[in-house]
Amino acid sequence: MISDLRKRGDKMNQSDLKDRTKSFALRIIRLSAALPKSREADILGRQLLRSGTSIGANYREALRASSKRHFISTLEICLREGDETIYWLELLADSEIFTQKKLSNLIDECNQLVAILTATVKSAKSNNTKSPANRQTKS
Repeated sequence: MISDLRKRGDKMNQSDLKDRTKSFALRIIRLSAALPKSREADILGRQLLRSGTSIGANYREALRASSKRHFISTLEICLREGDETIYWLELLADSEIFTQKKLSNLIDECNQLVAILTATVKSAKSNNTKSPANRQTKS
């Protein structure tokens, strides 16, 4: 899937990541709808649905950020939501509500999104500290 979305060498552009996070959210929605009707599955499913769909929503918010600081802060929220989503997916597998095999592609995709977002945050922070406006001058 990564190779399909990469249009400019090894770099993923904003549109690619918007599409990828939306596709991921749709997969989470479908998984949540397919969960068995039990109290445990309902609780885990609600948490998974909330965190898994918020990655893309927060990424879109980051793209409309009013400042570099707001951009970085919102991307960090995406990272936290991604990590939380992995947690809920792991719990679904470990509790045997769904098999690890059925969830492995979603877990892998979420790990990849977290890795991409981590690299984006690191890059944004690096670029932010190099900006002339952010350099402190000695008096």
